[in-house]
Amino acid sequence: MASSLPTSPVELLNCLGVQVVVVVSGGGTQVIPQLFAEGGASNVMLEALVPYAKSAITEFLGGSPEAYCSDRTARQLAVTGWQRSVKLSSQGRNNVGIAATASLRSRKPKMGQHRVHVATHRVQETVTATLQLTKNARSRLEEERVAALLCLDVLVSTIAETTEHPWRKELESLLLPDEEVVRDEYKAPDSWQKVCTLEEVAVPIKINDGAQTRQRSGHVNDRLIFSGSFAPLHEGHLAMARIAEEIAERPVEWELSVTNVDKPMLDYIEVSRRVEQFEGKTLWLSRAATFIEKVHVFPQSTFVMGADTYVRLIDPKYYHGSQKRLNDAIQTICRESRGLIVFGRMQDQAFQNPTTSDVPPALREITYFVSEREFRMDVSSSGIRASRT
Repeated sequence: MASSLPTSPVELLNCLGVQVVVVVSGGGTQVIPQLFAEGGASNVMLEALVPYAKSAITEFLGGSPEAYCSDRTARQLAVTGWQRSVKLSSQGRNNVGIAATASLRSRKPKMGQHRVHVATHRVQETVTATLQLTKNARSRLEEERVAALLCLDVLVSTIAETTEHPWRKELESLLLPDEEVVRDEYKAPDSWQKVCTLEEVAVPIKINDGAQTRQRSGHVNDRLIFSGSFAPLHEGHLAMARIAEEIAERPVEWELSVTNVDKPMLDYIEVSRRVEQFEGKTLWLSRAATFIEKVHVFPQSTFVMGADTYVRLIDPKYYHGSQKRLNDAIQTICRESRGLIVFGRMQDQAFQNPTTSDVPPALREITYFVSEREFRMDVSSSGIRASRT
């Protein structure tokens, strides 16, 4: 296919029948005129977004990233771009989100390295590329040109599934001897793709010897479900699971949702890294972002949660500010679940005791509160992540 590739990216995208949303932040904006200034661009290019300020990135993602210029943030931007492309597309064509976040040469010398992170996301896979530039070896415009070429390289390589194209060659010709593009990708199993495209609400996964295989679904009711983001899974989670298993007299089944009401959708590379933590355990991958959705996916099940999640069950913010929706949700939880096992946890440098939460009597009646004497572990995923940076 390489020998017959069109000589312009827009022609190539037209030939391959894709529709694209571009998101760039901090650098790489030169890719926009290359993708939008040609005839025929309207067939494939849906939108270009430049959330440049930190506040703009935070608003675009629905929350603050842990770092504004990183591989992870590029993936988040790409996934959000992909979601927009699906929303904006009216033809049911292949959709792609491509994003770049960069820290390039500026008037004020930078303390850190000059670098570019590029990511693409589509229903089949997530792809990333990171390039650390030799500091002060190029002008800002020259760095921008390299960043734009890296965007084109990743986009074309992903969609055309070939590295033999002119934009890869031009990029390589501009790299200095000590510069190298570090690439990563994850092709999603069919079951993951079905979850991300709403064909399935939840799929069970079993991790054995590093291989991910489908489990027999059976009935999804009458289970002990521990939901979370698990970024990372830590000893506190495992201790909670052991205690919950003793209380409920059944094994815990873990649930990881690719969507979250407070955060961007997870990309496949991120999902794969979190899934790997559950080797030897039963894990469900779902699109159940809210607790009410989880109750519907796992009816007549018992749910394990921390005090912070428990308090969110009665927060009007998660019900569009409607007290009626909140009351209806509580009724649904009480009617369709077997109960809640709730643990205290550290929150804002203080131990949050769930027994002191002001919750409706009906919700309290179906809740088993694990006492501080039975469980207290002052560890959190956010604290672990912070210690790693």
